[in-house]
Amino acid sequence: MAEEYTTLSEVVRAYWPIGALSFAVSAVATPLCRRFALKHWIVDRPDAFLKTHKQAIPYLGGVAILLGWTAGIALALTRWGGQPEGAVLTGPALPLGSTVGILIAGVAITALGLFDDLRVITPKAKLLGAAVVAIILVAFGVGNDLLLLVLRATGTDPGDIPTWIVLLYSLPLTVFIVVGACNATNLIDGLDGLCSGVLGIMAAGFVVLAVNLRLWSVWNPLDGQRVVLSLAMMGAALGFLPYNRNPAKIFMGDAGSMLLGLNVAVLLLLFAKSIAIRWMVAALMMFALPLGDMLLTLARRWRNQRPLMQGDRSHFYDQLVDRGWPIRRVVRVSYALAAFFAVMGCAPIFLRLRYIVPLYLIVGAAMLFVVVRLRMLRVESPGNQRSSG
Repeated sequence: MAEEYTTLSEVVRAYWPIGALSFAVSAVATPLCRRFALKHWIVDRPDAFLKTHKQAIPYLGGVAILLGWTAGIALALTRWGGQPEGAVLTGPALPLGSTVGILIAGVAITALGLFDDLRVITPKAKLLGAAVVAIILVAFGVGNDLLLLVLRATGTDPGDIPTWIVLLYSLPLTVFIVVGACNATNLIDGLDGLCSGVLGIMAAGFVVLAVNLRLWSVWNPLDGQRVVLSLAMMGAALGFLPYNRNPAKIFMGDAGSMLLGLNVAVLLLLFAKSIAIRWMVAALMMFALPLGDMLLTLARRWRNQRPLMQGDRSHFYDQLVDRGWPIRRVVRVSYALAAFFAVMGCAPIFLRLRYIVPLYLIVGAAMLFVVVRLRMLRVESPGNQRSSG
């Protein structure tokens, strides 16, 4: 029997168990994964440069995050079931095909990250693997029509463009978003509690956007899917966080950071399907901290003529630590920035796009001013240009 939720309290009562279950499963699974990692010596060893922790720290936190994330999505499918793509519904049933595809992609990206944690694959191989995961999403209907959003954003009427042309142009755009989001979250996972906390705060912002669309848009299955994925991401990240705070007892590794990045990419693509471009712009604003750190890192490596894919201490958080900031202070500042960007991302709920664009440009200009003011893009002397090798 179809259910219809039309008020905020009804939506909260209906969906809160998803976040709660994701949190609980992640919180319970994390110490179990830690115990398994220690028993089999699956650890991250310090190197006194990029990895500055004082002793070997167990990996496999990403597996716990995957279990929590999967549990929340599975609960939604169990509770409401799934419907064929494009079905006209009045209740919260999820689009079955794309939801299953997202689960498959999540397992695949976690396996890719875990393999890197255990065996160390090359950066190029990891990028290629992420691109394959993006293709899996497109095959299940996620990001397969991104071209239509781009055309609408430029004021172009898509008309009756053949499906194969839409797919041909949407595929590379989707691959770019997935690979970019996975790598941005991977790069920000450099301090105890940084990635899990920042992504948990970001997910809370996604929840607000998703619930707003669930209440006020012309209802379709994607509205519920966005709420489910946001809550599953938030619960899984925050359930892991207590064990990852400084001093960390376990790391999420690439397995966890790339899974969280994939979830961000999927939500960006699903917000794009809301037709109004301001919702995808809002989601991008919420992702501003990892995205900005990635751009800063690449720009500094380029300016210092270092390989773009080789690890170094160009990240904003590394630069702050190198200037004497305590790790916990850097993490708290990062949480505050993540919360600020989440609030800014909620602005389109109240403001029209013509006001949002100048507001976001001002925010971007302010962030660039701070980066330049703190000389985070400075060219280093040859003697200070160390890399991880």
